[in-house]
Amino acid sequence: MNDLKGMVGSADALLSDMSHSATEGLVSARSAVEGAMGDVREQLGQARSSVVAQARHTADVTDHFVRAHPWQVLAGAALAGAALAGFIAGVLLNRR
Repeated sequence: MNDLKGMVGSADALLSDMSHSATEGLVSARSAVEGAMGDVREQLGQARSSVVAQARHTADVTDHFVRAHPWQVLAGAALAGAALAGFIAGVLLNRR
């Protein structure tokens, strides 16, 4: 994602440089680059919207489950904590 943002920034700088040129070849290249940049921006916007929508859906589903089954969630967290403590104790005891 950062690479893509860097490419967009570089392309914007290139467009600024090209805006000062008056030759027809550069003008057509500039319009081609602007079109490609518009497509990239649109795709990034769609990807961002999709990721945000999926994250919101996941958060809503998780919230609903936790509110519907609070004791099961607490028991699962306690079991996970106990398993982690047992694993750490086993690793520490195995070193000796």
